[in-house]
Amino acid sequence: MPWDKNDYPDSFKNLNTDVRNKAIEIANALLRDGYEEGRAIPIAMDQARKNVEGGEEKIIFEIRAHDEGWQLKKKDSKKALLIEDTKEELMGEAKRYANKHHGELHIYTKDGSLEEKLYES
Repeated sequence: MPWDKNDYPDSFKNLNTDVRNKAIEIANALLRDGYEEGRAIPIAMDQARKNVEGGEEKIIFEIRAHDEGWQLKKKDSKKALLIEDTKEELMGEAKRYANKHHGELHIYTKDGSLEEKLYES
């Protein structure tokens, strides 16, 4: 069940508005990735606090077409972190990697245009 600014878990009610909104966004992304609510909620709260209150700059990871298929790499890096034959094969691991490193994930089409941003601040 996706949450929004008016309907969210009780544990989010004491968070400041910016942290709560970020937690809702992260929790919804985790649910889409198959996490159970009981796991998604505390992860989302922790990551939202770090993102909003921590003041740390987010690392941007990119999924782009590559000579050998599709790659995950840090923005402006030449070195691939992960390479898979298809974009679909790469997506799950790329999402986990970006989440684990508190990063933002930019997904590009084969022609190089930006298709989607996930976990953005």
